[in-house]
Amino acid sequence: MSFLNLKDKNILIFGLANKKSVAYSIARVVATAGANVIHVVRSAERAENARTLFPESKVFICDVEDEQNIINVRDEIKAQLAEPIHGLVHSIAFANYSEGLKPFHATLKKDFLQAMDISCFSFISIANHFKDLLHPEASLVTISISSTRMAAENYGYMAPVKAALESSLCFLTKSFSAFSTMRFNAVCPGLLKTSASAGIPGYVDSYLFAEQVMPRKKGLKTIEAANTAAFLLSPASSGMTGQCLIVDGGMALNYFDADIVSKSVG
Repeated sequence: MSFLNLKDKNILIFGLANKKSVAYSIARVVATAGANVIHVVRSAERAENARTLFPESKVFICDVEDEQNIINVRDEIKAQLAEPIHGLVHSIAFANYSEGLKPFHATLKKDFLQAMDISCFSFISIANHFKDLLHPEASLVTISISSTRMAAENYGYMAPVKAALESSLCFLTKSFSAFSTMRFNAVCPGLLKTSASAGIPGYVDSYLFAEQVMPRKKGLKTIEAANTAAFLLSPASSGMTGQCLIVDGGMALNYFDADIVSKSVG
């Protein structure tokens, strides 16, 4: 038996876009461990890509912005799945930067609420509508960030949205405890090279800075976040729920690195 003990377990993953996605790396890790991976993606184009990348996986389409789509995809999966779902990954986030970067106080209400709906509420909704398909000891994992209380100007209103996502973990754990021992946890990576991050203004400069702040002077790899997610999905993490695991290569403990300080004040 492997450490993860995921062989033949059904793992449902929301959010695959391409090979740079966190969802892609998580799927690779758990598939290598013997899990049966099921993908739910946003569009027909992404579904085609998912089938190419994971030809042995079932692939479904769901745009979570419309809650009825979550109900519909649940029914589709239920019709095709004989065994319960043992693990669920929510790797979904969206922010509208089409009007350019604004100061946080100038955030548009419609953009903030849309980001909250897609990036946070969708996790709550998915958990609710899929609860009868989940194993009583299922593990649900969402992807947050390592710095929800840091005013990264180019990330803007998404940090408060992710903070709300993290706060929902304890409430989901508590409400689900009435009928199960399901667990809710988050992986909180530092800056990653993903297709989603490429759309954030100024992200590349922030990534390069993060590399310098990390004690190892080497950026975080997506596989490192994926390995943590796989652990949280597995029975090996059975004692953990309502937790946010930061995976940042030590970035947060090294802001006073002598070389960086000298460049800033020199």
